[in-house]
Amino acid sequence: MFRKLTAAGVLTAATVTALALTLNAHAAVNAAPVVAAATPTVPPGQYPNPGVVTGATRTHDPSVVRTPSGGYLVAQTGDNLPLSTSADRTAFRAAGSVFPDGAPWTTAYTGGSRNLWAPDVSYRNGRYYLYYSASTFGSNRSAIFLATSTTGASGSWTNQGLVIESSGSDNYNAIDPNLTVDTAGKWWLNFGSFWSGIKQIPLDAATGKRSGTTIRSLAGRGGGAIEAPTLVRHGSYYYLWVSFDLCCRGASSTYRVMVGRSTSPNGPFTDRNGVAMTSGGGTQVLAGHGSIHGPGHQTVITDTDADVLFYHYYANNGTSFLGVNVIGYDSAGWPFVY
Repeated sequence: MFRKLTAAGVLTAATVTALALTLNAHAAVNAAPVVAAATPTVPPGQYPNPGVVTGATRTHDPSVVRTPSGGYLVAQTGDNLPLSTSADRTAFRAAGSVFPDGAPWTTAYTGGSRNLWAPDVSYRNGRYYLYYSASTFGSNRSAIFLATSTTGASGSWTNQGLVIESSGSDNYNAIDPNLTVDTAGKWWLNFGSFWSGIKQIPLDAATGKRSGTTIRSLAGRGGGAIEAPTLVRHGSYYYLWVSFDLCCRGASSTYRVMVGRSTSPNGPFTDRNGVAMTSGGGTQVLAGHGSIHGPGHQTVITDTDADVLFYHYYANNGTSFLGVNVIGYDSAGWPFVY
């Protein structure tokens, strides 16, 4: 999430919180509820509209986790990290924020703002882990922190401290975190925005914090616009989902969802044509179409019926909304949305 928000931009710190917490019923552009009957293997002839969602669906940089009770918890960019919940992946309601009393340990990176970016929420070992970013627009004076909770409820989160930071002397940007636990039980944090691209560091599974000093490069565009990694295993592959191009310009946003894959969580990742993601490779899965502008900052979860893609997109009036589509895989194992 390179930016992420400026006072002159489409979304300010105040408006992002309002977007995350305001109830709406923006379903007119949507085609049908998101239900996977039988996973197809042939992609549709054109990009689908987002499935029907209702309630608290104004969002930015949504991250979603399936809860132990079978519902869904959403964390998103905004003041103090707004939360929302759903029982059925269709109707969403506002549910407070991660830090209702603020997060003063982050203000050295945010210039005093309460606006925190691009959280990544997951549930492991009986508690929720939430990695989140603190920065200012256009700067890589940035940091990723960790918070944990046993319930996921607003105000229940305990800050566990700094995981990694970056500064002007670094060639990467420590924002847009994403946790991956591989089949061997090893923990990895993927992150990055612009600069030299998407990075990965090992984590200590006992603490969720950084282990060692290794930093791997997973993907990059030679300094071009790439961010928002999500690394998810499906079948024999680890799929690295990223967003290319520009966010946060309302209906002028050019965000699009790209993917590559590897048999290892550490790469190398290549696209459908065999181009390395470290050399700008990526296979497009979703892009703007019709009244859906700049879809991106995706999260992928493995649900009971299908793999599911969550993202934000902009309507014609520049407002950002939650997008949800289910994922199919073609005969070669490449994902598409429907």
